[in-house]
Amino acid sequence: MMKIEVICGDITQLEVCAIVNAANCTLLGGGGVDGAIHRAAGPDLLEACRKFNGCQTGEARITPGFRLPAKFVIHTPGPVWHGGTRREPELLRACYENSLTLAEENNCRSLAFPCISTGVYGYPKQAAAEIALAAVLSWKNKLPEKVIFCCFSERDAEIYRSLLAEKL
Repeated sequence: MMKIEVICGDITQLEVCAIVNAANCTLLGGGGVDGAIHRAAGPDLLEACRKFNGCQTGEARITPGFRLPAKFVIHTPGPVWHGGTRREPELLRACYENSLTLAEENNCRSLAFPCISTGVYGYPKQAAAEIALAAVLSWKNKLPEKVIFCCFSERDAEIYRSLLAEKL
């Protein structure tokens, strides 16, 4: 059974097999967690991402972690919130499912997610956490064995902890 942990911290410091980057569609860096991951990984990450020619919302791509403690970075562009009328829930769930698939394909035993789309993309935090947990809890494959939800704030972490307590 998969172990799920919720922490408040810096995803770039986690010693896990892979971390997930809440990327934009260019994959060339940006603000928030995306910018932090690019800065921490160093310039080789940008070069690796250029080779993809971008990535559609909900899809995922994998690169080495370079200077990060994590072996891999899985990049997934989340949806911008438009009130839920533009397939946002479906696209957000796809971010989590496609990231889990890449983690499994690359034999990752541990994977850390940020709160995808809840920053400048404006996705309501409670709704995003519900989708994230539903996607991870319904994952029946053997890998990853451990998933960490690495939240930026303690308030965000409490949303995940409360929802997780309801589901388990």
